[in-house]
Amino acid sequence: MLALPLRLGAHWPAVQKPLISTSTRWFVFPYPRNVSLNGNSPRDHFDRNVSRIPANSTSITGKTNDFVSVSLPKDSPLFGLEDLLVSFILGKKRATEVSHLVWKSVVQKGDTVIDATCGNGHDTLAMLKMVADESCKGSVYGLDVQEAALQKTSSLLEESVGPSEKELIKLFSKCHSKMDEVLPKDTSVRLVAFNLGYLPGGDKTIITQSETTLKALEVAKSIMVPGGLISIVVYVGHPGGW
Repeated sequence: MLALPLRLGAHWPAVQKPLISTSTRWFVFPYPRNVSLNGNSPRDHFDRNVSRIPANSTSITGKTNDFVSVSLPKDSPLFGLEDLLVSFILGKKRATEVSHLVWKSVVQKGDTVIDATCGNGHDTLAMLKMVADESCKGSVYGLDVQEAALQKTSSLLEESVGPSEKELIKLFSKCHSKMDEVLPKDTSVRLVAFNLGYLPGGDKTIITQSETTLKALEVAKSIMVPGGLISIVVYVGHPGGW
């Protein structure tokens, strides 16, 4: 098991308990990206070594004089993407950019994956591009409790993919805690992705709930292939993202 809870601050009750698995990898990322390197540092919240390096280092370029190098274990989903992680810490990359690249390192053509919170459909579309192969195999299951989210996802897919690719996606108006109910019997999943919070551009009073998300994480573990990945992007400071 690998857990990377980059959550800053004291409130992190809802994702700690379920992180118990011998075959599933976990990738937890905060959003937004305004991470401070002073005081309450990310180094206190996930298993890696951080050291300051000179400003003339070639590992990262930027205007700041404060640079960071990151060393991660080889079984980490972020291994080989350390520079990308540092770019996120320094505010140069969005959490979604990093998460998509991590998914690519795990997901294979023809895999079955789940977008547990469709939102506006950008993660769903990214997953489709990762699993679709020339023979039109691979499956993406998308869930959301808001019809507005499913409509936005459907519209994005209509604009972005052809008929054969679109057949690989199945959308459901259902809570992510019931994701196993939409899968064919004995189906194993390579990736389950959560983007916790509210629907961007939608009703901010409708948010993901810790109770159902905890259930969803348990379900995700039960349907995961060995070495699969559960990815969580969290809206830091918002009640729906803890």
